[in-house]
Amino acid sequence: MPFAQIVVGPPGSGKTTYCHGLFQLFSQTKRECAIVNLDPANENIPYKCDIDISSLITLEDAIDTFGLGPNGGMIYCLEYLEKNIDWLLEQLDKIKDKYIIFDCPGQVELYTHNNAIKNIISILEKRDYRLCVVHLVDAHHCTDPSKYISVLLLSLQIMLQLGLPHVNVLSKVDLMESYGKLAFNLDFYTEVQDLHYLLEQLNSDNQTARYQRLNEALVDLIEDYNLVGFYTLCVEDKDSMINLVRVIDKANGYIYGGLEEANESIMITAARVGGLGSLEDIKEVQERYLRNTWEEKEGQDEDQDFANVNDII
Repeated sequence: MPFAQIVVGPPGSGKTTYCHGLFQLFSQTKRECAIVNLDPANENIPYKCDIDISSLITLEDAIDTFGLGPNGGMIYCLEYLEKNIDWLLEQLDKIKDKYIIFDCPGQVELYTHNNAIKNIISILEKRDYRLCVVHLVDAHHCTDPSKYISVLLLSLQIMLQLGLPHVNVLSKVDLMESYGKLAFNLDFYTEVQDLHYLLEQLNSDNQTARYQRLNEALVDLIEDYNLVGFYTLCVEDKDSMINLVRVIDKANGYIYGGLEEANESIMITAARVGGLGSLEDIKEVQERYLRNTWEEKEGQDEDQDFANVNDII
């Protein structure tokens, strides 16, 4: 019963960096793990790769042979892997006693419209793999309401398409404010609170104001499903990595891995481990990485108002 996490996310979201950091963390904690690279365009891999799709097919092969573009070539490579799934299963049998990390491509259409990844996952589930999707998105999207709504829609679509336990992650949280300031506290974005507060900003933006009814419909859609939420990640912060790993271990059932041998009930194990959903203190993350928070701004405004009153007096 191998345990694994499938790491997905748009290009530049930090998937490969996360996989490398996770490998280093597991090496320190003595958890045997193996990384499977499923990105045929991933040439500069910083980690030790146990299985590499480039041994089967490369993006360059697909582009040169069939005259495809980068996205078409990527889809072909993953569909080719699906057709040759026996190759992947044979390679996985060699590392089935290890915790497995799948580093996947960044083309989002592979997880929203194409069925190759979904079918591969289905085959792995039939072979009793315990899987969890870890979806990384760049945290700086929270500084732009329209991009944040887009990220929510993408996360929701991938959750519905892949149908696995799912952990959404705002990566590079330490760099978030280098792209702009948050309109609200960080928990507004991680817990996906009342999105109607964003409509005022969307409807006042020159680029999105013309789509007011569409904005309202998208917000209502996301809130009707009420499925999306986020954890945060700073790969350089060991505590941040450990908190995320514990959440993922609960999602794919790794924390219950000893149940058969110990013959414990799941309820007893869950009680011993504790609730992992509240491990991450968002307020602490905000204080650590976000210097100019919404609360501080509000306090500064109040101080300014008080100063103005004194000037009048």
